[in-house]
Amino acid sequence: QVQLVESGGGLVQAGGSLRLSCAASGSIFSINAMGWYRQAPGKQRELVATSTSSGTTNYLDSVKGRFTISSANAKNTMYLQMNSLKPEDTAVYYCNAQSLSQTYWGQGTQVTVSS
Repeated sequence: QVQLVESGGGLVQAGGSLRLSCAASGSIFSINAMGWYRQAPGKQRELVATSTSSGTTNYLDSVKGRFTISSANAKNTMYLQMNSLKPEDTAVYYCNAQSLSQTYWGQGTQVTVSS
């Protein structure tokens, strides 16, 4: 099992920055990919950014050039640096981890961008 705990959300003005963190614990050796998803009110959850164990990253088109996914401490901690935030980035952001047989989710952290 893998446990994921997000932190770093909050309220920020448009154009500002936030850094989300995701602390992973448990069987982290089994993880082969991690990522961030978000869900805005009334919308489906969408992939924001992912990173595989081989270092491949993938981003939602609307965040390319503004968001950066990174990790530290051999997958113990994952970050999402969010710059030039827009009101449409407002959502609950979820940390995600995948092994060959399981998908894990954190509890989510709220990001609100005011105009």
